[in-house]
Amino acid sequence: MRSCSRQIRNVQASQRPIISRWKLSLSQFPFRNASTFKVVSGLEKRISEIPIERFRNFCIVAHVDHGKSTLSDRLLELTGTIEPGGKKQVLDKLDVERERGITVKAQTVTMIYKYKGEDYLLHLVDTPGHVDFRAEVSRSYASCGGALLLVDASQGVQAQTVANFYQAFAQGLHLIPIINKIDLQSAEPQRALEQIEATFELDPETAVLCSARTGLHVENILPAVIKQVPAPVGDLSKPLRMLLVDSWYSTYKGVILLVRLFDGTIKAGDYVVSLVTGLKYRVGEVGIQYPDQTPQTILRAGQLGYVYFNPGMRRSHEAKVGDTYTTVGSENSVQLLPGFEEPKTMVFVAAFPTDQSEYGHLEDSIDQIVLNDRSVTLQKEYSEALGAGWRLGFLGTLHCSVFEDRLRQEHGASIIITPPTVPFKVIWADGKEEMIRNPANFPEMKFNSGNVAELQEPYVLITITLPEEHLGKTIELCEANRGEQKELTFFTATQVVLKYDLPLAHLVEDFFGKLKGITKGYATLDYEESAWRKSNIVKLQLLVNGEAVDAVARVVHTSQIERLGRQWVNKFKEHVDRQMFEVIIQAAAGRRIVARETIKPYRKDVTSKLHAADVSRRRKLLENQKEGRKKLKAVGNVSIETKAFQEFLAK
Repeated sequence: MRSCSRQIRNVQASQRPIISRWKLSLSQFPFRNASTFKVVSGLEKRISEIPIERFRNFCIVAHVDHGKSTLSDRLLELTGTIEPGGKKQVLDKLDVERERGITVKAQTVTMIYKYKGEDYLLHLVDTPGHVDFRAEVSRSYASCGGALLLVDASQGVQAQTVANFYQAFAQGLHLIPIINKIDLQSAEPQRALEQIEATFELDPETAVLCSARTGLHVENILPAVIKQVPAPVGDLSKPLRMLLVDSWYSTYKGVILLVRLFDGTIKAGDYVVSLVTGLKYRVGEVGIQYPDQTPQTILRAGQLGYVYFNPGMRRSHEAKVGDTYTTVGSENSVQLLPGFEEPKTMVFVAAFPTDQSEYGHLEDSIDQIVLNDRSVTLQKEYSEALGAGWRLGFLGTLHCSVFEDRLRQEHGASIIITPPTVPFKVIWADGKEEMIRNPANFPEMKFNSGNVAELQEPYVLITITLPEEHLGKTIELCEANRGEQKELTFFTATQVVLKYDLPLAHLVEDFFGKLKGITKGYATLDYEESAWRKSNIVKLQLLVNGEAVDAVARVVHTSQIERLGRQWVNKFKEHVDRQMFEVIIQAAAGRRIVARETIKPYRKDVTSKLHAADVSRRRKLLENQKEGRKKLKAVGNVSIETKAFQEFLAK
């Protein structure tokens, strides 16, 4: 026993130098995490020494493809936030954003810029520019003090530039004109400056002319931001007042909030409450985007950053864009920041898997995307023709298209999407109003004509900018789609701004595609909600042997029913197989049949063995065949494959 203990002590003694050597090597080894911690702590110390007077919060206002993402990359390189020549489009996180050159989710990045020997803390907010994401745009603008009005020197002012300018101007943002792409041979910077002065009444002397692609004169932008954009106002001693700008979902952390602090401070361990929902949370971590998530000890008034809770916020619908958060106990002393509104879904589609065996996979894919996009409404639906599916509501046609692209690209989903529809209002005879989002629920006028007092549809105010030579065809297109002209302005000798009130139902029917076609791609379009108007609308249905096909029903204006009905029956006939009995395809609007096509049955020649002179026998055989067809038609069901609906619904 004594010898065994002696052996153990010898082994332990022999291991001591090895352990000590291992400890020594640990202290000498340059761990990446250790160096990262030093960088983060050094960054936080540098930020803590910058007073709020040297904060600048700004965003970039631009039309699609005017170079917003490229300019953001140059500014990040200029401030040392990212390495030059690295990853492009840093702020575009989604594949669909990179492919289409659009911004879908608001992003923010923190930069530190040394100007005249002093550090300035700059927050750049990358905002969606399209009208479909107007709620996110307005909240992003509310978190900023100024904006860079970016205009392509070769294309000039376009529709989205105009719409976003007025929204930024309404928020009180200071606007700095930036003329981009001056290195192109087709660039006309002087024309762009004249347009800015004529359209927005901005001083061309304050404009910065640059090329984001080559980096030419980009270094002049940030000094202009520091001189012209006012510093944010906030009081560290007041209770927390924090605006929710946007949110996204993390599998491990739950919902992560992109926030802007107006008063007070926030740190991990604080308890906060939402002024809209009344729900309380414990803060798990706070930080900044530099350009990725970088944890911080504390966020102060004037800063933009991210916050997530512990335990995490698991339902994305709790994070309402535009909501105000404060510390628990300060609810009565802090008022809700102005401008909060629930997003309104205005375009609806039905979605079905091409194969019902893929229903579970598609459901999981839709749920994952909806977690990151709380503005999508989701309701389960069943179609006799297409099986189980969903009715999805979106903010607009682009929102719908982006959602479909993400399903196909990120999740490999195979899906059938019905043509987009818009909501309608039914005002009943007793004064009650009902919103109809599904055409299948639209009242049948042949049964309810006495109970319905009025039918209404939504209108939008569209703004089109285009070259003067395409004006005539564009007006014809708007008039053909029941548009009412509101304004026609020449803001240069060759550029026109055209404003029309247009039914939203016509806008979602590929109006923009038709506009691009007649103007050779030179026209740009933006729109905003206008009003609900009384309208003569009716439900158009497709009937197959007298039975309605629920997946194809639509609510349309009476002026469209003949054209659309004829188009439907001709197209559907191409995709339905012949049967052993006659198949009748009809388009019906209320009691009225507006179009019809017939698919003849397969027919056996029962008279082939008869003599040509045997007329009575011939007639008898044909009559018997005819009676047999009637019986078969009475008991037979038309077999229509899912592929036929998929081809019919495809554009």
